[in-house]
Amino acid sequence: MSFTPMSVAHGPRVERWTKRAALFVASSFVALAVLACGPWLFSPGAIDRLSEFFVYVILAVTWNLLAGYGGLVSVGQQAFFGLGAYAAIRLSAGGVSVYPALLLGALVVGALALPIGEVMLRLSGGEFAIGMWVVAELAHLLVNLDPLVQGETGTSLIALDALNAAARRADTYWAALAGMVLLLILTFALLRGRLGTALQAIRDDELAAASIGVRVLATKRVVFVLAAAGAALAGALWLASAITFQPHAYFSVQWSAYMIFMTLVGGLGTFEGPIVGALLFFLVETEFGASGVWYLVGLGAAALGFALFAPRGLWGGFSRRFTPRLLPLGYHVIMPQSDVRDGAGGREER
Repeated sequence: MSFTPMSVAHGPRVERWTKRAALFVASSFVALAVLACGPWLFSPGAIDRLSEFFVYVILAVTWNLLAGYGGLVSVGQQAFFGLGAYAAIRLSAGGVSVYPALLLGALVVGALALPIGEVMLRLSGGEFAIGMWVVAELAHLLVNLDPLVQGETGTSLIALDALNAAARRADTYWAALAGMVLLLILTFALLRGRLGTALQAIRDDELAAASIGVRVLATKRVVFVLAAAGAALAGALWLASAITFQPHAYFSVQWSAYMIFMTLVGGLGTFEGPIVGALLFFLVETEFGASGVWYLVGLGAAALGFALFAPRGLWGGFSRRFTPRLLPLGYHVIMPQSDVRDGAGGREER
């Protein structure tokens, strides 16, 4: 006598990579290969605009790392944006080749962020946010004292004037693309590892995280320095495109406003969200950037609306509903099928 079993007993399994994630990562590499050929494929105007978009992605990702994962809401990241541009000018004036000066300037500002962080990370909440704005204003005043800058009159990255316009545009494009990719890889590696888990624990409940052995201050320090270096790199790359450096423009609080807008609209505390937010901001700026003050009012109103009515942002809301799992950041628990006959079973994500 024989019979056909009606159920199959399989235990739950944990997966990180999915076919969809593998396909998305492969597609991303193809897209990056196409972007790397940009100077030969796109018009000069498109190259300039894409260079700006890469800078926006850097700014959004770094602010999201600081606030979305580290719980450190800053309205003073323009301090590092401006210092990155200033450091590039100082290094170039000191004889460093212009494009290496962009990266070296970001590293110098990242090193400078260490002592700043030792003070600022002792603050939290609104105190930290306001304290960072004070740091930005102080940095602005100190840069104005440098005779090379000539106060608010400003100066320029003179070494770029000696380069051919087409070569300068292409080199700046490649530098911005490389900087964006490098930062995304660093952020992905950080969030995928133990430090990323510690960050999210701190964001959710700092006291509880400390009680289970998370090194709160050391973890915050790493994020603070990385976010500062990223903002400094963005400032240096923006200078390479604009050439002219005027302190009031680079130390303006509008840069932090842009970061907040991109992150809130895209999805605070998600990896993909800031990229989506940067793309939306880029498109809106392209279409309405010439509208002056009403453009800024619109951005503020949109950010407030998302904060009140859609706090998860575009990507956060989309991923909560459809769980696309495009990147292998977290682990997913796959629940077993309990009955082959009726197809019962399911998936649970954690």
